[in-house]
Amino acid sequence: MTPDGSAQDAQDFAGRPTAADIQRLFLPLPPRYTRHEIASAAEIPQELAERIWRALGFATLADDAVAFTDADLRALTRIKAILDAGLLDEITLIRMTRALGRTTARLAQWQAEIMIGAMLNPHGTPTDADLARVMRAAHLLLPDFERTLVHVWRAQLAASAGRQLALTEVGEHRTTLAVGFADLVAFTRVSRELDEPALADLVEGFESRASDVVAQHGGRLVKTLGDEVLFTATEPESAARMTLDLVDALGQGDPGVRIGLAYGQVLPVMGDVFGTTVNLAARLTAIARPGSVVADSALAEHVTGLPGIEVVKIRRRPARGLGLIQPYVLRRGPGPA
Repeated sequence: MTPDGSAQDAQDFAGRPTAADIQRLFLPLPPRYTRHEIASAAEIPQELAERIWRALGFATLADDAVAFTDADLRALTRIKAILDAGLLDEITLIRMTRALGRTTARLAQWQAEIMIGAMLNPHGTPTDADLARVMRAAHLLLPDFERTLVHVWRAQLAASAGRQLALTEVGEHRTTLAVGFADLVAFTRVSRELDEPALADLVEGFESRASDVVAQHGGRLVKTLGDEVLFTATEPESAARMTLDLVDALGQGDPGVRIGLAYGQVLPVMGDVFGTTVNLAARLTAIARPGSVVADSALAEHVTGLPGIEVVKIRRRPARGLGLIQPYVLRRGPGPA
């Protein structure tokens, strides 16, 4: 049985799968409604139904396109119940929907790339048998992936809600965090020297190692930008130790990594962070040499004298949009880390 309760025999996957085969695997219920019919059936305004669909990241369909299933209808019906109960207003609902669409789109793309990359030879043309094998694996893994996704989402939601609740208790939309950028040095040059598979391995390895170190220290990886990751930590000490471990984990050779770290107020918006502290961390990253961590004066003040951390004052530098700033280099020092 599929997650939607309809039967799909794994042995059906033989030969080269079509787009319809893939659609049936992941969305086994047949389409029954046009966009006008499903809005009417859910008793939800047509304009709102289309806003929800666009917020999820899907294109607007033609009026006569039969593309929506009973599962889509159940989802819209639940949304109507939420609105009718006054649990969310339309603006909040659309924001939540957009967050869901953006996050799951990236997750789905990432998972598909991992699965296909692991099961198919990147240097050859896949045979019909190869593609059928991918389809059978997806069929078998889908129920477990779905249950794991819900479990991890609940755990992440609990952690995030705890952080946000702490902010509301002090009555602030802004919060004080350590913000860091880790940047691969000379990425443009290195990317020209590597073929596509090697470049993909470099970027994925960089992101995965950075993610592991940040999580180990209780930080949060805010986003990745190919050759750069943005992360935050609540405490200056954990941020400093995290960055020193990042330098060790990501290497000091070619291409190497450099890190900028600042401590101060930030504005959290839709999972991202904004403000002068973020801009300062970015400017400090540009100052840092390969294999080094450069921090601002606020963070340096909090970690000076801690065992295992050495703080070295360097000459002041002009920073675009911020004036003259006083940077500090963080190194491993004497004492236990």
